[in-house]
Amino acid sequence: MRRREFITLIGGAAASWPLAGRAQQRERIRRRIGFLWSRFSVDDPEGKIRGSAFVEGLQELGWSGERNLRIDYRWGLSNPSRLRNSAEELVALTPDALVAAGATAATALQQATHTLPIVFTNVPDPVGAGLVESLARPGGNITGFMNIEYGQSGKWLELLKRIAPQVKRVAVLRLGAGGAAQFAAIQAVAPIFGVEVNPMNVGGSAEMERALTEFARRPTGGLIVTFGVGTTDQRRLIVDLAARYHLPAVYFVRNFVVEGGLISYGPDILDLYRRSASYVDRVLRGEKPADLPVQAPTKYDMVLNLKTAKALGLTVPQTLLVAADEVIE
Repeated sequence: MRRREFITLIGGAAASWPLAGRAQQRERIRRRIGFLWSRFSVDDPEGKIRGSAFVEGLQELGWSGERNLRIDYRWGLSNPSRLRNSAEELVALTPDALVAAGATAATALQQATHTLPIVFTNVPDPVGAGLVESLARPGGNITGFMNIEYGQSGKWLELLKRIAPQVKRVAVLRLGAGGAAQFAAIQAVAPIFGVEVNPMNVGGSAEMERALTEFARRPTGGLIVTFGVGTTDQRRLIVDLAARYHLPAVYFVRNFVVEGGLISYGPDILDLYRRSASYVDRVLRGEKPADLPVQAPTKYDMVLNLKTAKALGLTVPQTLLVAADEVIE
């Protein structure tokens, strides 16, 4: 199911978002889940779309707020103290399973309990973050679904050269250890495409603007924005700078392209939320997180903005148009 179809789902999912908000007789609630968001608020449209994907996955497996399930939601709002308190509140409810949306939520829940089962989703590097011992054998009380395989990062450079073959120099915006690993994968394939890649660590917005302005002084430049980069304000700034300096850019997520970016390629986030319901189902039926291997993404989306391509003077190859999952005109 595509994202735009999920928008229409929200009305139908009102009966289940949040499930805990419905008037239910306690004796009818057979199982209980605690769900912790790293940053979304209760009213965030994107959070509602992702939450509805998770609820739909549960419903397909026979779990319903009308009959046999309650979900208690808490929100971290990107505030470490609030996130920690929210995790402790959920653990105090002693649910049958906990769900963590995002790496910081997973860490907060893992610190709050070593016994209650935890399923995470949308986490970039669970081994590096210390959440699991290995992908195949997580160990402990936590497992789930990661949102990136670093090896696929080279695909971004391939797409950039296909849509803008004149590019010879590429700035790679990166953040933290995960960004370094993604850059390494891009750097490994750069000789194949005859491209010089330049790492650019993301700090404050002013620092990033200075760095991109300096990079754009020379011609034949392009841009890759790796996973994890871009708060809401920075996302707007990055898209604006790419447009100002006529830098063809590839992004890791659709949101950049909706706001005017050129092209994105990344995991289908809604699919991760739907699939995480399958692990919650297995936990509720008695399986242990330690025995459930961490899963990688299986579906990727390519989104293309034709208006931006035209503004950059690019002719989009027909092969890319056909391959795109969504074309914004």
